[in-house]
Amino acid sequence: MSVQHQDGIRSVQNPYLPSRAVILEVIQETKSETQDVKTFRLKLDEPFDYRPGQFVEFSVAGIGECTFGFASSPLIKDHMELTVKRTGYVTENIHMLSEGSTVWIRGPFGNSFPLEKLEGSDLFYVTGGLGLAPLRPMIDYVFDPAYRDRYGNIKMLMAARTSGDFIFSYDFEKWAKMPDTEFYQTIDSPAEGWDQFVGFPHTLIEKIPFDLEKTTAVLCGPPPMIKALSNAFVQYGLPPERIYTTLEMRMTCGVGKCGKCNIGHRYVCIDGPVFSMAELGEMPSEY
Repeated sequence: MSVQHQDGIRSVQNPYLPSRAVILEVIQETKSETQDVKTFRLKLDEPFDYRPGQFVEFSVAGIGECTFGFASSPLIKDHMELTVKRTGYVTENIHMLSEGSTVWIRGPFGNSFPLEKLEGSDLFYVTGGLGLAPLRPMIDYVFDPAYRDRYGNIKMLMAARTSGDFIFSYDFEKWAKMPDTEFYQTIDSPAEGWDQFVGFPHTLIEKIPFDLEKTTAVLCGPPPMIKALSNAFVQYGLPPERIYTTLEMRMTCGVGKCGKCNIGHRYVCIDGPVFSMAELGEMPSEY
C-alpha cells in the first residue's frame, strides 16, 4: 500500500510487499541481431513517487525477481518504464511478456543522484549500452522546462557496440536539440554509413571540451568502462567528488538482507546505488 505524505510524496508502506502492475507497452530497443533489450511501460495499481537513480524489484509470479533502475522521468505520474536486457532465466521470461500481462513491483529502493547539489553545475553524461537506462530519468528531469535553468551546459556521449545497440534512440534527436546541449554518439568499430565518433568513451572525452571548474560527470555502463572513464576524467583534472556512477548491477534483494551487494562496509542497495568516485575510492575495488 502507498501512502500520501503532507509534502505530496507517495511512498510505499511495506517494502517487502509487491504491488500489482500491468504492462501497457513493450518497446524493442536494440536493433542488432541479438535484440536483447526491451523497455516495459507499466501502470501500477498503487503508484508511488521516486527519484532518478533509485530502483525497484520486478517479479513475475512463479518465475522470480530481478532488480532494475527506473528508466523514465519521475515527473511522469501515469506510468513508469523499466528497461530489461535478456541475460538469464528471469529476464528471458520477462522478455516473453506482452501488453496486458500482470507483473509485480517492489520498491522504490536506494539513494538517488544529488540533483539539488548539482544545481548550477555543467553536466557531462557518459553512458555505455544499457547504462543509459538508469541515467534517463535524470536526463529527462534536468531537461524539463521547470528545472532546465537550474543547471548549466550539458554534454552527452552515448556509447554502444554497434549502431543497432543504442537504446532510447528515439530520444536522441529531442535531446540533441535542447538548449546549451552537445550530443555525441560513438560505436566500438568503424561501420559503413557511420559518421560519428568511433572508439571507447575514455579515449574521446578529450575531444569534447568542457569547463573543468564547473562540470560534474555522470557515468553509467559496464564496470571496465566506468573505471577507464573515471580514471580519464581524474587525469584530465576533474576531482573524484564530481564524478558519479550507479552500481545497480550488483543488487538482488533490495533491502540489505542477502548480502550479495556488499562491498567492504557498504551495501549497494542501502548506501547506493549512486556513489561518487570519491566514495568508491574508499571501498574495495571489486565494483
